[in-house]
Amino acid sequence: MTTGQQAHRSATLIFSLVMAVIGVALIAQAVDGHGGIISPRLLLGVLFIAAGGGRMYLETKRGRRGS
Repeated sequence: MTTGQQAHRSATLIFSLVMAVIGVALIAQAVDGHGGIISPRLLLGVLFIAAGGGRMYLETKRGRRGS
């Protein structure tokens, strides 16, 4: 794996983790603000966590197969 590929993989993992943390923060704000079960912050939080987790999963799976 070249240095450029390593940098891309590292950046993808970091940004995926940041997305998941933002999702947790959004959910915490929704729960703390006594938002409803379908509040926009709660929904966005879940989506951010799903997107970040999905990206991390795919990147680690791609890294294992040697691409």
